Amino acid sequence: MNDFIIQLLVPLAILISFLMVFLSIPVILRVANMKNLFDEPNRRTVHRKRIPTLGGLAIFVGFLFTYSLFVDILSYSLIPFLIPALVVIFGIGIKDDILATAPMVKLSGQIVASVIVVIIGGNMITDFHGFFGLQPNYITSIAISILLMVFIINGFNLIDGVDGLAATIGIITITAFSAWFFINGNYHIPILGAALIGALIAFLYYNVFSKNKKIFMGDTGSLLIGFLISVVAILFCEFSNTANQPNLKFSMNSAPAVAVAILIVPVIDTIRIFFLRISIGKSPFAADKNHIHHRLLALGYNHLQISLIIGIVNVLFIIIGFSLRNIGMLKLLSLIMGLGMIVAYIPSLLLAIKRHESFIRFKRIKKAQNQTSH
Repeated sequence: MNDFIIQLLVPLAILISFLMVFLSIPVILRVANMKNLFDEPNRRTVHRKRIPTLGGLAIFVGFLFTYSLFVDILSYSLIPFLIPALVVIFGIGIKDDILATAPMVKLSGQIVASVIVVIIGGNMITDFHGFFGLQPNYITSIAISILLMVFIINGFNLIDGVDGLAATIGIITITAFSAWFFINGNYHIPILGAALIGALIAFLYYNVFSKNKKIFMGDTGSLLIGFLISVVAILFCEFSNTANQPNLKFSMNSAPAVAVAILIVPVIDTIRIFFLRISIGKSPFAADKNHIHHRLLALGYNHLQISLIIGIVNVLFIIIGFSLRNIGMLKLLSLIMGLGMIVAYIPSLLLAIKRHESFIRFKRIKKAQNQTSH
């Protein structure tokens, strides 16, 4: 099968995955209504109505069917043990969406899934790309790879706080990774990415734009997105390692830093929120309303606007990362993380200014009322 035909299969994979999810969500909604499977509003949620949370089930089915179909057609070997690990992620996600699951149980499931693809499957980071001249040994590679996977999985789980955000960032990040593989002649990851993109676009229709058939992706969806993107991120770093540089059409000697730029939204929000929680004596896993999207909500933006704003910022970081991909690992990583932290605190700064101005106006009104009463 020539390259041109394989390239045509990428949009076909998007279409099939889209149709699978688009047609399955109405069925899932009927089941959710019959079985009373809803996310109930509480003090931590931003929605005010009972919404079904099984959108992740549709994403899982659409992705798995399409990916399995096209990987078989292309005679590519599967990413070792990807599907068994994916089933583990699906299991802990769907259980949490139907019956509440303890955080440590979810974390244990994420570690098990990561162990499957890292240790058994052999998908791990083996090159630090010149970072302080260090190179990891086998044990270090395993530990860092598992830690990064769990971090990214939780990062996507944490940003799933407003309609459309996790899906939008998922589409942007997997597209960026897939594009790099595509231009370098590797079509496996673009097919995987296409299967995920099609599923997420169909989900976005119901999650953001549908009035009567609204659905959330739940933990099933956010954990699935985070897991798949974490696997691809590791493969991205390995695909651009020192040994493989001569085989690339476009050089890249700072792949891990570029990966951070692509994943800047979950990376920065997770680091920020963990440090904030620890600084006030709370567990880093304790839920709250201090995420970046919560700050934007407090500034008066709606869910769609927030997803678009954060998505545009993500795209800008991706452009910076790819444009400066050869300036050196340490330089690019420092730049991306520094800019990321600055941008992450802009909503908090704007909110503090807004609250200060509101307080000043309140004092002026009270002063005027007191003068009038006298």
